[in-house]
Amino acid sequence: MLKPEAVDLAKFGPAIAGATAADIGAQQWERVRARLREEIGEDVYSSWFVRLELDKVGPDSVHLSVPTRFLKSWIQGHYVDRLADLWREETGSPRKVDVAVRSAVLRSQPLKAREPRAVVVEQPVEPRPAPAPAAPAASSDVAAGSPLDPRLTFESFVVGKSNTLAHAAARQVADAAPGAGPIFNPLYLHAAVGLGKTHLLQAAAWAGAARGRRVVYLTAERFMYGFVAALKSHAAIAFKDALRSIDTLLIDDLQFLTGKNMQQEFCHTLNALMDSGRQVMVAADRPPSELDALDDRVRSRLAGGLVVELFPLEEELRHQILKARSQALVEQHRGFAVPPAVLELIARNVGQSGRDLDGALNKLLAYNKLTGEPVTLEMAENAIRDLVRPSDPKRVRVDDILRVVAKHYNVSRADLLSQRRTANVVKPRQIAMYLAKTLTLRSLPEIGRRFGGRDHTTVLHAVRKIDGLLATDRALAEEIEVLKRLVNE
Repeated sequence: MLKPEAVDLAKFGPAIAGATAADIGAQQWERVRARLREEIGEDVYSSWFVRLELDKVGPDSVHLSVPTRFLKSWIQGHYVDRLADLWREETGSPRKVDVAVRSAVLRSQPLKAREPRAVVVEQPVEPRPAPAPAAPAASSDVAAGSPLDPRLTFESFVVGKSNTLAHAAARQVADAAPGAGPIFNPLYLHAAVGLGKTHLLQAAAWAGAARGRRVVYLTAERFMYGFVAALKSHAAIAFKDALRSIDTLLIDDLQFLTGKNMQQEFCHTLNALMDSGRQVMVAADRPPSELDALDDRVRSRLAGGLVVELFPLEEELRHQILKARSQALVEQHRGFAVPPAVLELIARNVGQSGRDLDGALNKLLAYNKLTGEPVTLEMAENAIRDLVRPSDPKRVRVDDILRVVAKHYNVSRADLLSQRRTANVVKPRQIAMYLAKTLTLRSLPEIGRRFGGRDHTTVLHAVRKIDGLLATDRALAEEIEVLKRLVNE
């Protein structure tokens, strides 16, 4: 048993004379909860704090617990400092507030107190070894979701021309009241890395949960892990029930979802949620039509909602993001400052994604801290020299190639994907396959699937034929160069 701390109860006044240390801790906690409820209002308190419980009070810390990692992450990110302030104001002594998930809390036998929940106020002595808690079931582990970053909220998301529609659609999903039917279902966001997909998904998770919705954010990897773990532990039904009883499911990096059984389970989950009026929001690095590894039924269902692309960040937006993020670094690191001219240099020359911008700022910070040299234009030019790119090539998609080739040769996209073998269709189709092989990173089988489900040998034959003609047909070579420029515009 943990030894209760010796407390001089007389100094607390006659109202609690004779009370135990556990009573005092519980009463103090109830007053802290009451003040918090009064400050933030009943709605927010009921959504986030009604299941927050006091486990024990140590000499230097207060140990609280919640039932899920999602709640723990949110409270730590938004209110742990305020809870520490309220406890200090109530007790007169500062203590660090620690929040844990209840399934992972090692508890000694609670003392019986006058309040319904007893609290142990302990000395810093070693407790006797306690048995480790059982590992949580796969269903509850997945239902808790992947970890959320408290910084990724709508308030910290910088909006510009390239992401306005995606931001508005995500906000619409997040602001829906509990029980309200979805407007865009599923909402599918796609973009290259570092353009804000994950930020919007996590922002929607934070905002949706704050409105009382049951929200689960999962990466595709986490979804696959949970499904495999559920199969191994014979808990597949519990896994399915855990995901299908929520209000909003958010899946990130869907392009990594692999395996026939995994895709079937995801498709069943998707159908079950959408058919019952629940919201689904998905992010990937390409549109549904280009997720060649996914089953046709899954791609079709995903494409049936609202599909929105986040485009590369324009220079003005990059500048706004740099200002916001550099200001955050200035607040964290005394003596660090980035002149406006340096921000303009980075915005104009470094990449087209938020991660590129973060990398440049972090490099300036490292130079400043390690050498003591202030950030100047000359210093920045030297520091980020390896990050400057003369131009970022456009990410070419097979859809872009089909569109340009169809327009150039006055045929339809359907003709290019069809089985027709007339001369006016075969040549444009072979040219489109050649461009897909030379301008994208797609494999021959992937290109074949995009061209009406053809075999990779058909694509290889087309590529070799066009390649051979280019050596002797000058007109065709010029035509191909024109098409390449049109695709890259």
